[in-house]
Amino acid sequence: MKQSTLLVIILCLFFISGHAQDRLLSGIVRDAQGRALPGATVQSQSGLGVVTDSFGKFAMKVSADTILLHVTYVGYAAQQIAVRDIQVPLVIQMKEGSISLSNVVITPDDTEIIHSLSKYDLSVRPINSSQEILRYIPGLFIAQHAGGGKAEQIFLRGFDIDHGTDISISVDGMAVNMPSHAHGQGYSDLHFLIPETIERVDFNKGPHDAEYGDFTTAGYVSFKTKDHTDKNLIKLEVGQYGTFRTVGMFNLLGNTRTDRRDQLFVAGELFGSDGYFESKQGFRRYNGMAKYSNEFDEKTRFTATVSTFYSQWSASGQIPVRAVESGQISRFGSIDPTEGGRTSRSNLNLQLVQDLGTATLSNQLYYSHYQFHLVSNFTFFLNDPINGDQITQSEARDILGYKGEYQRHDYLGSVKLESKLGATMRYDWVDDIRLSHTKDRKEVLSDMARGDVKQGNAGVYLGESFTLLPQLVLDAEIRYDHLFFDYNNRLDQTHQSEDKGIWSPKARLNYQAGRNLSFFMKAGSGFHSNDTRVVVAQNGQEILPKAYGQDIGVFFKPAPWLAMNVTLWNLDLDQEFVYVGDEGIVEAGGETNRKGLDLSVRAELTSWLFADLDMTYTKARSVDEPEEAQFIPLAPVFTSIGGLSFDSKTGWTGSVRYRYLGDRAANEDNSVVAEGYFVMDAMINYTRPRYQISMTVENLLNQEWKEAQFLTESRLETEPQPVEEIHFTPGTPFFAKAGFTIFF
Repeated sequence: MKQSTLLVIILCLFFISGHAQDRLLSGIVRDAQGRALPGATVQSQSGLGVVTDSFGKFAMKVSADTILLHVTYVGYAAQQIAVRDIQVPLVIQMKEGSISLSNVVITPDDTEIIHSLSKYDLSVRPINSSQEILRYIPGLFIAQHAGGGKAEQIFLRGFDIDHGTDISISVDGMAVNMPSHAHGQGYSDLHFLIPETIERVDFNKGPHDAEYGDFTTAGYVSFKTKDHTDKNLIKLEVGQYGTFRTVGMFNLLGNTRTDRRDQLFVAGELFGSDGYFESKQGFRRYNGMAKYSNEFDEKTRFTATVSTFYSQWSASGQIPVRAVESGQISRFGSIDPTEGGRTSRSNLNLQLVQDLGTATLSNQLYYSHYQFHLVSNFTFFLNDPINGDQITQSEARDILGYKGEYQRHDYLGSVKLESKLGATMRYDWVDDIRLSHTKDRKEVLSDMARGDVKQGNAGVYLGESFTLLPQLVLDAEIRYDHLFFDYNNRLDQTHQSEDKGIWSPKARLNYQAGRNLSFFMKAGSGFHSNDTRVVVAQNGQEILPKAYGQDIGVFFKPAPWLAMNVTLWNLDLDQEFVYVGDEGIVEAGGETNRKGLDLSVRAELTSWLFADLDMTYTKARSVDEPEEAQFIPLAPVFTSIGGLSFDSKTGWTGSVRYRYLGDRAANEDNSVVAEGYFVMDAMINYTRPRYQISMTVENLLNQEWKEAQFLTESRLETEPQPVEEIHFTPGTPFFAKAGFTIFF
């Protein structure tokens, strides 16, 4: 540690002596309405540059008296600006323009490149639902297997993440993951997010960002919603299987003006569908959102968001292959048609960001009230041959969270220093978290687990970024989390508490080898907490399993119309214990290793035709098991997502997309295989200033595919003995819907 510190000091002194003549150029980038544009790239003629902060501000060291700047931002026309007086801060105003891959530029910061590519993807790919936007993360797959109302199952980097165990998900800084959830650890339900309100999605893979703590092992996904809407809209969509959807977004303070600093818009969504199953889903979801933002002055921004959602549904559940092959049911039939559920979440999110000159200070406070009730039957008549094995999981939860961060930008000679100090706090009160044996969705036969959970997580993180050369950036970060677990068992009248802390160091090195080429290396550790009921059952032992990740990769643009990213990665996990919410038991896992290769390609084939391709290969193995039994069940091996999108500039836009998930092991020795699938979707829109007409088709080729698969032991009512085999939820058949939107 002392040697590393000494090396940094020597490097700093070297660059101070060599570049003391450099001077500081600063400015701000705004849109036509005068609003700040965070994430814009400002480059000098050398091709090196900086990215604007949350207030649209930038600062860079220059050595020449006359500077030619190239300013880019996805969705805006690029600008060339000749600066002759660097003493005067610049005010750069960007005008909206066509989407172009040329506006995605290579920088010495791989995170900023990913953010630019994410914004580019959102611009050229049509949005269908907030959950599907998770598929924008290369290599991430989702699967729905409970009637549309349950949070989707997630797969990433060789993980069957279940519903969020190994990925941190947030919306406007508010945590989505639910620790110690009735259905599973880290449960993440994004259905409260209306897709039309999404401004951008940021992500990164691996445990490499100190800002994100619990659950950040395979990576994080951060959604940012719009602060304003320039157009009011009303949308109506109708489709097969009794599907309908209406959305409204309204600016309540009139048209945006350059002299207006406050914005208020509301959005609402109503969605319903009977589904393609023989037993109608009766699915209904209601969403509401209001967001108020105010720039009290050029240095203070306040945002308040209120949102709520409620959904209810029936589900056909997972069905065994043998029941379909024997003709007992069709692939869209059910064994227990009384499955289903209801859930709701209401949120209040307050954010205050202040510009302190060379620093920014942000404070956030949020509160959520959440309710969950899920009825499932995975084993049918295995445990209770008379009443069946139906279970009900339920809970009521209140969440209070805080996040604060201080960021500072300084120069030590020519060495740019970016410091950040952050603190996070979250406390969950979970009342009557319950697992019950039920019948016909109504009668409670017995309680298998029941109690109350209190769980807290206090964290602090520190990071320092050294721009050792204009093209070389070193980031060093460390995070500390202390977690508190409390469980009151209502069944045996016991009460237990545990607490434990964990350190997570991280480091990143980014090198821009040229205007169109950048390399990066990352190493760091992260963790995911285990369920409170696991923690007390194990008496506080091995309750915060660590993840150790290493990434090495390259971003390059061999042509202005082509961008590529290749990443080699490795991820090791320590021993962990998992609470199986479906059975109310604790299962021990072992040490695991995952390694793989990610490839992403973006191409602007013409001014109106865009192509994208994401491919991942992963080898996931258990370390402590014999070689023939080292497969990790349901871990993806090969995945690919891609498509063509077009924008004719005459109002016609659309896309044709595919997703492919290869065969994968369903058990530890790969003797049972979960079948892969290839599915194509298509969308076309015709947009005019006052209206839009759209058509969407899912599963264009009408493939028969299994969306979710599990190797499960079950017994049907007429069977004398249980059978272990694949149980699955059938994927969507050919499904078409049409939409009409009015803008005003």
